[in-house]
Amino acid sequence: MWDERYAAEGYLFGTEPAAFLPREAGVLPQGARVLCLADGEGRNSVWLAGQGHRVTAMEQSPVALEKARALADARGVTVEFCQSGIEGWDWAQPFDAVVGIFIQFAPPPLRARIHQGIARAVMPGGLVLLHGYAPRQVSYGTGGPSNPENMYRLEDMRTDFAGWQVMRAEDYDTEISEGRGHSGRSALVDFIARKPGQVA
Repeated sequence: MWDERYAAEGYLFGTEPAAFLPREAGVLPQGARVLCLADGEGRNSVWLAGQGHRVTAMEQSPVALEKARALADARGVTVEFCQSGIEGWDWAQPFDAVVGIFIQFAPPPLRARIHQGIARAVMPGGLVLLHGYAPRQVSYGTGGPSNPENMYRLEDMRTDFAGWQVMRAEDYDTEISEGRGHSGRSALVDFIARKPGQVA
């Protein structure tokens, strides 16, 4: 399915990062090791690399990865692109931060396992930055999956990252324009939290 969506001409979600990222990326330490989950055509990982971070981007679709590599080349940045499904990712690899933007293909049981993996991958003192849709997004029809169970609820996020220092947890509506895939009035959730422990 994703190969077909990404095969269309141009970039499905545009080439600029989700607005959440430049707005909130100041929490990242300089030169952070960052993992971008299911990063599609590379708009977020390439932007982070342009800010001086050491970025690994994981994506299942080879079609998307080809476009992501082309975008990185055009911007003159280096990203370690890895072809992998999020379910099969090796969470033992350590990162200063894990970024997940609109990764809402996962039903609740899988999402919980993904969050457990994120918690394992983030170093003590490191960060998780998640940005996606709230359940009411389904009625807006401006992007995202059709199943409200796939959407984010702040109470679930706090539960999945219990004991972490929550730095931002907001549920809000705004207009977005991110390529053909995300455009119009949108119900969004931002969640940023720091893992307990000292920064390495």
